[in-house]
Amino acid sequence: MGAIAEGLTVAGEIESFVAHGDSVTERRDDPPADQSGYRGWADRFADMLAGQRPGLRYANLAVRGRLLRQVVAEQIPQAIAMSPDLVSIAAGGNDLLRFGGDPDALAAAFDEAVRTLLMVGCQVLMFTGFDPRFPVLRLIRGRAAVFNAHLRAIADRNRCPLVDMWTMHPLHDPRAWSADRLHLTPGGHHRVALAACEAMAVPLTQDWREPWPASDGVAATGARAWIGARRMDLRWASQHAAPWVARRVRGVSSGDDIAPKRPDLLPLGPADAPSSAG
Repeated sequence: MGAIAEGLTVAGEIESFVAHGDSVTERRDDPPADQSGYRGWADRFADMLAGQRPGLRYANLAVRGRLLRQVVAEQIPQAIAMSPDLVSIAAGGNDLLRFGGDPDALAAAFDEAVRTLLMVGCQVLMFTGFDPRFPVLRLIRGRAAVFNAHLRAIADRNRCPLVDMWTMHPLHDPRAWSADRLHLTPGGHHRVALAACEAMAVPLTQDWREPWPASDGVAATGARAWIGARRMDLRWASQHAAPWVARRVRGVSSGDDIAPKRPDLLPLGPADAPSSAG
């Protein structure tokens, strides 16, 4: 899943962690036990990291709908001002969903952002995008693959640990994804957090590669399965795809007027207690 950078030991040196990105990192569709706000892979990863480094300080600057240029312009300067030991950056998916999203140009901007963070002394944890296997989303699969190839090269060139979500087989299961097909379920977030720990050499007692539990009941086959899948496609189109298109037409984003939910670099507290893996 990626190599740990030379000279950095998790337990001994990482005392602060800042997450950058969009809705995947913001923690959409992974509510905590008390249903207030959202958890997600970054919160879960911070919990696991804090188990090795008590007193870990954590900030999450990610906001849903953010484009890569917005992450670079808004979030990275905030993180640099905090002088964290470790930062994560997962961005570019919203750009690829838009017409004309150029994976080569995105990669160049991403590379510059990573080098900027490294120059100020931050260790950078990188993520590729997931494999968009659902209908309609498959239309961007080629551009996503090109962008991810660039990200792997950037991580290798800069010796950054990398979580390659594209190759995480458990994320190919529909149970990893919420109804909108863009955001991880609690179980998906948990597996990404475990993969992040693996990339950062954090000791684990679980493996993100474990297969999903067997489904209860008898799965539909043949024509019944096809009809069921098409019904799900129609529901997705009306409840999720159509509103997304409408926002694009109006020139608005789901993240407009939304601030980061954890903007300050603070120690984890009781409110950050882990929720179920799902």
